[in-house]
Amino acid sequence: MIKKHSNKAWVVAVDMGYGHERAAYALKDLAYGPILIANNYRGIPKSERQYWKTSRELYESVSRFKSVPVVGDLVFEIMDHFQQIEPFYPRRDLSSPSLQLKQSYDLIKKGLGKHLIELISRRPLPLIATFFQAAFMAEEMGYAGDIYCTICDADCSRTWAPLNPKQSQIKYFAPNGRVVERLKLYGVREENIYLTGFPLPKELVGGPKEPVLRHDLSSRIKNLDPKNIFRAKYSRALARRLGTHWYETNHKHPLTVTFTIGGAGAQRNLGIQIADSLSVKISQGKIRLNLIVGTHKETYHYYEQGIKDLKLTKYLGKYINIIHNATRHEYFTKFSQILHTTDILWTKPSEMSFYTGLGLPIIIAPPIGSQEQFNRLWLKTVAGGITQNDPRYTDEWLFDWVNSGGLARTAWNGFIEAPTHGAYRIESIITGKKIDLPQIPMIV
Repeated sequence: MIKKHSNKAWVVAVDMGYGHERAAYALKDLAYGPILIANNYRGIPKSERQYWKTSRELYESVSRFKSVPVVGDLVFEIMDHFQQIEPFYPRRDLSSPSLQLKQSYDLIKKGLGKHLIELISRRPLPLIATFFQAAFMAEEMGYAGDIYCTICDADCSRTWAPLNPKQSQIKYFAPNGRVVERLKLYGVREENIYLTGFPLPKELVGGPKEPVLRHDLSSRIKNLDPKNIFRAKYSRALARRLGTHWYETNHKHPLTVTFTIGGAGAQRNLGIQIADSLSVKISQGKIRLNLIVGTHKETYHYYEQGIKDLKLTKYLGKYINIIHNATRHEYFTKFSQILHTTDILWTKPSEMSFYTGLGLPIIIAPPIGSQEQFNRLWLKTVAGGITQNDPRYTDEWLFDWVNSGGLARTAWNGFIEAPTHGAYRIESIITGKKIDLPQIPMIV
């Protein structure tokens, strides 16, 4: 059978958290028209909109409630139990469907997603879903085009694989080797799994030869290695991968930390703790802090007041920034711009863990949920991230890590070990156009 290819695809996400849309955003060049948000698109039936709205609000509320001592953890653990990822070892058959998966299919049989699938069936292009339910809806409703599902974490629960994986035609884009092997345990056929890497924004890579990434990393390493400890030790490796004149790249920004708030708005208090600890060095112009609040207007005002209380208002726009955007598309676009001059990314281990592939050292905030615990494990395995120390003393330990060259080494590890070209590999599979890219190790 000759495989059909297309220059465009339907790219479908959901706006529950940021992860599914973040993956979709990186595939925007492939999208036929705008990226479709399965739970929030023009013409969605009111009953479906309400179902999705209730689901999203429940997840976000519980995620934020987790910060409440004792009770918060208990409530969150009850919710997280239903999406728990089983230990990988010993290898065994994990194909038996979970309760959550059965419930998902029951909703589809009752008509969830019918309107959306009818809409895209008018032009049956390949479908790339960054959320499992959209892929399941398409297959159950007989969508005529090829169906792909992009997994957004370093491991995944049984809920991501179809009810009857051996019979399913859904194809998967796996972000790492562990997900490939996990999907096999769930019963997904090997020929339906592509090891691509997580799709990172093309504007941060610049193409298969990574010119933009290498330029940004060259500047970043200078900021992260002020005493020349890392560069002196690995000068040959740096020249080999970044080019013999890499050190001539100019960097004109102060040491910059970017702290991100997740889609549920959890952990916002951590940003204030960081700002408080770094307040003296911010006032001295020794560091710049970006607080990324996404579309959370309430969190923007929370930070605005917090910065006022810390008496840092006069440094806003120069050494401390609150980044808020009206729409999610604007947020993803602005976030990419900010990362060009970001030296350290501080985030919970969400899908953002994969951004270490851009040569970004990640300070790992506490995980929220089973999948983030596995993301943290993967991030440490590739040595692209370090668990945060007490944020109240950030001004001490962070500069120890910088002055020792430790965070430069972490940035380099992420660049060398983590996949970078996920968006390009996915494009190659959809379009059939060959792109010369390095092979990803099967298990990391």
